[in-house]
Order: sequence, then C-alpha cells, then structure tokens
Amino acid sequence: MFNIEVFDIKLDTEFIGRNFIYCEEVDSTNSALFDKGNKFNQNGTVLLAEKQIKGKGRKDRTWYSAKDQNLTFSILLNSKKYLNENSSIINFGTSLAVALSIENLFQVRVNLKWPNDVLINGKKTAGILLESTSKGNKLDKIVIGVGLNVNQTFFQGNFNVQPTSIKLELNHPIDRENLLAEILNNFEEILEKVNSEPKWILNDWRSHCNLIGDKISVTEDDKIKYGIFEDIDDNGYLLLKSNNKIEKIHFGDVSISS
Repeated sequence: MFNIEVFDIKLDTEFIGRNFIYCEEVDSTNSALFDKGNKFNQNGTVLLAEKQIKGKGRKDRTWYSAKDQNLTFSILLNSKKYLNENSSIINFGTSLAVALSIENLFQVRVNLKWPNDVLINGKKTAGILLESTSKGNKLDKIVIGVGLNVNQTFFQGNFNVQPTSIKLELNHPIDRENLLAEILNNFEEILEKVNSEPKWILNDWRSHCNLIGDKISVTEDDKIKYGIFEDIDDNGYLLLKSNNKIEKIHFGDVSISS
C-alpha cells in the first residue's frame, strides 16, 4: 500500500500535490480530474490511483499497470499562469521531471523519446499524456497524466517499445512514496520555468534525447515518413530533414530507421 504520510514528509512543494487524492481504483486518473461532477478544482491537485480500469496513453491506447506496483497519477493545472501559448512545453517539462528524478535517486542514465516517452536502457518505463479543455478559444484546464512502471516485473501484450520498470533495471524494489515526491518536487521547479525559461526546458530535454541526428521513421496513422531527426523547435515539434527539406512533425511515433 502507498504510505501517504511517508510521501507527505518527502514532498517539498508550494502547491503541486498539496491537494492529494489517493484512489484504489478509477477509470483513468486523467478522466477523474476532468469529471465535471468532482470537487477536485484546486490548482496543482494530484490524483494517484492504484488501478486504472481504462488507463490510456496517446492515441487512446490502453495503458496496462499492475495494481499496487507502479505510479499512475495525474496533475491538474487550471491557473491562468500556465494556460497560455507555452502550455505545450509542459509536456516536455513533465517527462524531464520524471527523468531527472530517476537519475537523482538511482544514478542511472535516462533517455527521452519524442514526444513523451521515458526510457532506461532503451526500454520504456514511463509515458506522459497531456490533455486539456477549452472555453471558447482559451484553455480552461490542463491535466497531465503520468504512467510510470516502478516495481512491475511482467508485461503482457505487444508493444511498440519494449517496456521495463525501474525495479527490473536496478534489481531491487523501489520506494514509490519517495519517488513520487521527488517527481512532484522537480515538476513544480520545472513548471516555474515554463514561462520564464522555456528554452532551458527544451535544451535539457534535448540533452536526454539520444535520437537527435539519427535516421528515423515517423508513423502517424497509416503514413510513414523517413528522414533525419534534425531537432525540436521552440514549441517542441519534431523537425524532420529529408531531401534537404525540413518538415515540422506535430504528432507521430518515432523509431530508428535502418
């Protein structure tokens, strides 16, 4: 069981996670925070669930997570401070917060795969799903979902990227309470740079992405594009170089191309 008291001692934030909701089971943590019938409206609210019945990743893919083994949680942002043109940077800041937290606690190199995967030894240990709602043409609410494989040791199904967990890579059980607190501490610190230093976030993200400069394929629905992963732009879009032309990629699954 997740020990909330231990987690609270480790948490060192001003507002992220100060309203903390622990659930045994929900459809999905993102959906729970979007539910208009709930009372979770405080900026920085974090909802952690031990089991998701309908956990989801990008493109409505199912996210499977063993109960009581991992960290599946969502963060609510509804302050106008973050609901602006820099909101796309929050996605990169979240994956960076997860990566830095794992590196800080366990001294293991973590890589980031565009747009939102966290890898250890080339295997996926976490994914990020950022969703939002709008009123008119203005953002009203952002919810960032994080699925992090912590102590799970068996993964069933077919995957685009081989999954792993921190426990599998380090060969020992992981303290989930300390890890979640570290992630939220880092997330709040990075979040404060979204408006003031967005290029710092993107540069640090780049330093964790080992595919930049490589030949890649980008798959979106039934279309596959090939080229060189040239860079990401100031909004985090992938720049694909092919035939001496640069194409801006907004969505897609990236793989190394032979």
